[in-house]
Formats: sequence, C-alpha cells, structure tokens
Amino acid sequence: MKYLQGKYPVISKQALAQNIYSIFILCPEVAELAQAGQFVHILPTGFGLRRPISIAGIDRKNGTLRIVFVIKGDGTKAIADLKQGEYIDMIAPLGHGFSLMPDAGHVVLVGGGIGVPPMLPLAEYYGEKATAISGFRSFQQVILQEDLENYGAKTICCTEDGSAGAVKGFVTTPLEQLLAEGVDAVFACGSLPMLKAVAELCKRNQVYCEVSMEERMACGIGACLGCACEIKNADGEINFLHVCKNGPVFNAEEVCW
Repeated sequence: MKYLQGKYPVISKQALAQNIYSIFILCPEVAELAQAGQFVHILPTGFGLRRPISIAGIDRKNGTLRIVFVIKGDGTKAIADLKQGEYIDMIAPLGHGFSLMPDAGHVVLVGGGIGVPPMLPLAEYYGEKATAISGFRSFQQVILQEDLENYGAKTICCTEDGSAGAVKGFVTTPLEQLLAEGVDAVFACGSLPMLKAVAELCKRNQVYCEVSMEERMACGIGACLGCACEIKNADGEINFLHVCKNGPVFNAEEVCW
C-alpha cells in the first residue's frame, strides 16, 4: 500500500444537503495512485486525530480527488469550514479498494446514506453496465443521484419514508429484484445492518459481493490495531484484520457478520 502525506489545496467546496459537503482537492500525486474504494485520512486544524473519509472522485487528468462527507462532530465541522485556497493535511490514498471487473455485463452499486459517495468512482468505471441503488432516510439526505446518472448508471433512489425516489423502503427490495434477473457482482457501502442484508441476499443468489466496512480509525495505516474486523479465510479460520489496511473493502462472504 503506497500512500503520501502532505498539505493540499482546496479548489472548490459545495453543500450538497444538510450537513453534507463536497470538496475537491488538488493533489496530482495522490490522484495518480488512488483507486475506487480507498479513503483519505484528514487532520483538521487544531485536532490531534485524523478523520477517515471515502474517496468520491478521482480525476487523474486534472490531478484532483473529491470527498463527500457528513458533519458528525467538531472535527468534520472544521473540515467543512475550509475555504477555497486553504490547505488540507492529508494522508492518502489508504486502504484496499473495490475490484474492477472489465468483463462484467451488469453490476449493482448499493449505497446507504453517506455510503453513496464511494459508489461514484465505480459508476464512472462501469458506466451503463451499472445500476446504482441508493438508500436514504428522507428527501433531505438525498445526494449524488445526478452524478451517478451522468456516468451512465441507472439510478434507483429509495427513501424510508417515501418522500423521494421510486421506492419507499430499503435498498434490499430493488436489489432482490435485480438479483433475480441476473447480476455479475454487487458492491456496497453503508451501515452494518444494510451490508449484512445485502451480503445475505447475494449469498442466497450466488452473486459475488464486496462490502466497504466502517470502523473507528486512529492511524489509518494498520499500526494502532484500533479497527480490527473478524474475517474468515477459505479454510474457515477466523482472523482479525485491519479495516484501514486490509479493507475497508472485503469479500462479503469472508466477513463474520
């Protein structure tokens, strides 16, 4: 895992929804290395611990990364307060990303809430071969649907209260329908209950699935042992692996749910 540490300029910032922000960062060396599913580790000014944020866009031509995140506390609030031209202290790219399958005919990208942003690089790669299912609590949290469509992906938006999108309920409803029709692979990021439900559906339908796990991370490089996750190997043996270093993306069937 090759990564860089430095201070990189913010070239644009936009509020996408309540407490959800999109930031573009100029970092050509990092963009050259970054892969779909990896993350950045940002040190907010005045804080001692870094915040992990998924990579939502990789533009090697222009040398930029995009991050989309929700304000959860003072640290992410400090990142959201950054202005154009100010610098982000960042270690990146980190982690093991999603598999890219050039021969796949149809893949499904499942994102729940702030798990939608990591689906953007996959939507860019798969284009019209992808169906993106996004789940939100209500219309107030809906983000990035137009971005997904601009990459050619078919979008299915679900809200728990039915206030937006074509589906009232959870992402598993349209996913189950698509799996019955035939899918080559499923890639997912979101809450643990959502990931578990997606993994069970894929296992039942014998469809390959990768999930991006979320754990609290201090170092981001596998040194502090703070983000251990139970993973079973092909022989059924259970090991504790680091979400930050060995993940955040894992084969869904290897995760001990």
